[in-house]
Amino acid sequence: MKNAVLKQLDSVVHSFKTVEEKMADPHIVADANQYSKLAKQYRDMAPIIEAYNRYRGASDEIEEYESLLAGKDEDPELVELAREGLPAAKETAEETFLELQRLLLPKDPLDGKNIILEIRAGTGGEEAGLFAAEMFRAYSRFAETNGWKVNVSSINETGIGGVKEVSAVIEGSDVYSKMKYESGTHRVQRVPQTETQGRVHTSAITVAIMPEAEDVDVEIKESDLRIDRFRSSGAGGQHVNTTDSAVRITHNPTGVVVSCQDERSQIKNREKAMRILRAHLYDLKLREQQDKVAADRRSMVGSGDRSEKIRTYNFPQGRVTDHRIKVTLYQLDHFMNGQMKEMIEACRSSFEAERIKEEFGQA
Repeated sequence: MKNAVLKQLDSVVHSFKTVEEKMADPHIVADANQYSKLAKQYRDMAPIIEAYNRYRGASDEIEEYESLLAGKDEDPELVELAREGLPAAKETAEETFLELQRLLLPKDPLDGKNIILEIRAGTGGEEAGLFAAEMFRAYSRFAETNGWKVNVSSINETGIGGVKEVSAVIEGSDVYSKMKYESGTHRVQRVPQTETQGRVHTSAITVAIMPEAEDVDVEIKESDLRIDRFRSSGAGGQHVNTTDSAVRITHNPTGVVVSCQDERSQIKNREKAMRILRAHLYDLKLREQQDKVAADRRSMVGSGDRSEKIRTYNFPQGRVTDHRIKVTLYQLDHFMNGQMKEMIEACRSSFEAERIKEEFGQA
């Protein structure tokens, strides 16, 4: 693995030096378009070069320390300093080498996209609906901590504080890169409020994370659509209308149905519904492409298969467990309050490690 990474790094270092030289050329500086392209390449490669320099520095320290420790007539104080400094230098080299591997991984072109978040209550009746509403609040709070904007498109409430399903657009910086591993079945274990004997019940919800598609990503023909208009309904407040402003769009070729009722304007609801439909069709397109690539490669483990049970939330024990990466956190109350960064980062690190193995081979 190390040889493959170092070989790729040599290529990056060579390219970086070439870009630096070109950016110093007065003729190129005078060409705004060419200089702008080079500047972007420079910015993209700079983090790799910085990490590489740190790695080389740590490697040089290791070599120097090991040389001192191998010597027989060295100053005892220098030998002691080498003995103390060697473990830290090795740790720095290992951490920086892992960072380099992550930086060298091909970028996911979808990472910078906004997402469509859909949550649906599954098995468990009213309890599933309540948990679906709680998870939507948790994701909304997590979005707030990241400075993202959450815009509800449609919501079907149960009337006791739960939801049968909710759909929202989340906009911001690198939303998909952080949220893409949340797709799947989420299971909750707790004692429902209506349970008189204190028995723990198990319920489930499904979460779908879809990258938002642009017009150029998916072609939608008007002739393929059936558009129905109806009156918004719900538990009250902004979700109730006195006019037929809600919109339901059916894409006949795929059978995908989306609706939007959150706006009072029929035109705005149609725009939102089309936005969600486009994401659904883009998601189908991506999944078809993935199915053609070596039938569920290892790097696709945990990539968002909605039939996969990915996580269990056990309220009596105050724990949340991700079954894909075998990680358990005993901070369920914080998690449900939107403090889910630790789990999300653990998922990203685990799946990146799988990608590193595929890209560079086993160590």
